[in-house]
Amino acid sequence: MIPDALREALALLRHFEGDVAAIALLSLKVSLSAVTLGALIGLPLGALVAIARFPGKPAVAVAMNTFMGLPSVIVGVIVYLLLSRSGPLGPLGLLFTPSAMVIAQTCLTLPLIAALTRQMIDDAWREHGEALRSLRLPLRNRIGVLLWHTRFSLVAILLAGLGRAISEVGAVMIVGGNIDRITRTMTTAIALETSKGDLALALALGMLLMSIVLGLNLVASATRGFAMRRFGS
Repeated sequence: MIPDALREALALLRHFEGDVAAIALLSLKVSLSAVTLGALIGLPLGALVAIARFPGKPAVAVAMNTFMGLPSVIVGVIVYLLLSRSGPLGPLGLLFTPSAMVIAQTCLTLPLIAALTRQMIDDAWREHGEALRSLRLPLRNRIGVLLWHTRFSLVAILLAGLGRAISEVGAVMIVGGNIDRITRTMTTAIALETSKGDLALALALGMLLMSIVLGLNLVASATRGFAMRRFGS
C-alpha cells in the first residue's frame, strides 16, 4: 500500500498540476504575504527596540522573545474571535478567507522577525553605535544604516519567518476552515488527506513542503555564511 502511494505521490509531483499545484501556490501566496507584512513591521520595530532608550526596555525584550514561541492555536483562536461575526472586525467578512490566514500567519511571524532583528541590531549597535552617535544621525537614520549593514543576516531571518509560516497548520485551520480550492494549504491538506486515507496526495504535499523548507534553510545558511565571510556580520 505504501509503495503504491509513494509512486502515485511522485507522479503527482512530476506533473505538478490539479490539486497539488493549486494548494502549493495558495500556501506560498499566503505565507509570502504574511512574511512581507511581518517584515514591514518587525524589522523597524526590532531595530527600534534595540537602539532606543526607554523605560521598561528589558521587559519589552523579554516579551518579544516570549512571543516568538506563541502557540499557533492560540493565535488562531484570537484571530478567529476578532474576525467572527460578533467580533470587532466581523463586519469585514474576512473569516474563512485567505486574508484571515494572512492575518494569522502575520501574527506568528511578526514576533519572530522582530525578536531576531532586535538581537541582530543590538549586536551591530554595540559595534557601530559610537560612530553613529558621533555623526549625530537621527534615530530613523540610525535604524536605516544598521538594517542595511546587517541586510544579509536579516535575509536569513526573513527566510526563517517564511519557514515558520508555510509549515504552520493550527492557526490557518481555525481561521481558514480548510475549504477546498479557497483556503486549503499544504499543511491543512496533509492533515485532511491523511485522515481520509488518501496517502498519495498527502505524501506528495509532504515531500513538496519538506523540499521547500529544506530549500529555505539552505538559502538562509548560504546567505548567513556569505555575510560572515564578506562583511563579518
